[in-house]
Amino acid sequence: MSNETIIKFSDVSFAWEAKRPILDEANFSIRRGSKITLMGQNGAGKSTIFSLIMGDSEPDSGSVNISHNVTIATAKQIILREDLSLTIREFFEKCFVKKVYNIEVKIDEVLKIVNLHLKQDRIVKSLSGGQQARLLLASALIQNPDVLLLDEPTNNLDKAGIEHLTQFIIKYPKTCVVISHDADFLNSFTEGVLYLDIFSKKVEQYTGDYFSVVEEIRVRLEKERMKNSRLEKDISHRKEQANFFAQKGGHLRDVSSKMWKTIEKLEEEKVDVRREDKTIRDFTIQAQEDIGGVLLELNSVTIVKNHKFVDKKVEVRLGKRDRLLLIGPNGIGKTTLLEKLASGHAKSEHIKEGLQISYYRQDFSNLDFNETVYQTISKVTSASEQNLRSHAAGFLIDSEILKTKIGLLSEGQKGLVAFAKISLQKPGLIILDEPTNHINFRHIPVIAKAINEFEGAIILVSHMSDFVEKIKIDQTLDLGKFL
Repeated sequence: MSNETIIKFSDVSFAWEAKRPILDEANFSIRRGSKITLMGQNGAGKSTIFSLIMGDSEPDSGSVNISHNVTIATAKQIILREDLSLTIREFFEKCFVKKVYNIEVKIDEVLKIVNLHLKQDRIVKSLSGGQQARLLLASALIQNPDVLLLDEPTNNLDKAGIEHLTQFIIKYPKTCVVISHDADFLNSFTEGVLYLDIFSKKVEQYTGDYFSVVEEIRVRLEKERMKNSRLEKDISHRKEQANFFAQKGGHLRDVSSKMWKTIEKLEEEKVDVRREDKTIRDFTIQAQEDIGGVLLELNSVTIVKNHKFVDKKVEVRLGKRDRLLLIGPNGIGKTTLLEKLASGHAKSEHIKEGLQISYYRQDFSNLDFNETVYQTISKVTSASEQNLRSHAAGFLIDSEILKTKIGLLSEGQKGLVAFAKISLQKPGLIILDEPTNHINFRHIPVIAKAINEFEGAIILVSHMSDFVEKIKIDQTLDLGKFL
């Protein structure tokens, strides 16, 4: 690794709106050939830092300096809606400003790297979530950049896909900056961490692997809390003395005045305890009342085999509190099946009349991106204004976020809004498609607990084994066995 700095943020401040500051005089640098993790709470502004590096956004003050002739490419979290109707070849052609000759050959080469076996005239929206994730990665790799920016690259990838990506990053000879909530994945290649504090709007720079930096931050936070605790005890004792002396009058008032100046200095020494480790509150999802028996019956599924749709017989029956885990490799048709089940259009599907279904879509396309968060949540509850705001606060949705349009939220914040909404809907069946994608790891145990305690039926797709293990699964449907 070279000592040459190729990206430098100098006193960078940035805000999307006057009341939504992201960075406040942030300073950090990235060296050539380094493998860096960018971490911070959902909505802190990690993706915004990528946007500033790419030049898609400009700082309000300060400067973002990129070394001359350094090329940068990014694998975004999701494919833009306007790109979903493109063919795979057209999607890759959009990655370049100028026409690239023999691009078909380059596309085939890069698809092999990400372990995708697809025809180039395939329409992007026909791909599964996992295939789209690999396509996004490939779109960055085909540019062969000096700096590779990866935003949640493991989302929707199966175990084999994550292992493949991990080995690629380890062997990648150039600079790589990664945003991810997958701790084991990050630890496999991280040499340093940029830590974006959502409250101070500063970026702290650490050296070391991911786990050692997380522990260093934890120890630092604990020291800050202990220091504050000692100072608060000292300040409290001095205030009692100062008040006592002030009441005595005479020269003791002068003593009291001096003591108050000392107290002010001690107050200034207190560290602003970072609330970065805030976690959503425990919540419950009330089940639909007066519904029982067989809620959903499924006698066949459609899978993708050798690029063709094939129907296969299955026997699935879900009653109250039954939980079905749906597994299979990327591209076999899991998300397509969930979409059809949620809409009642799956083949050989029988849904009990009156069954209320809540659907957590991995792309959040069932949320209206033009609505505010308040409008989205208020439509599913008759709760008072105060109770609605209290409910939202439990998901770290404050008054400013409530006024924000869904489309302007980070992917992690959209996920929390989706759970806030589901927890008010009183469904009889919840369909969950990769519900841990984009979600801060601190929130995942809370979400798993709420799902596990839900009294209705559940259909779950998740590549995160730690999350699945926290939920009692009654049935597993492996679509891969039909290949």
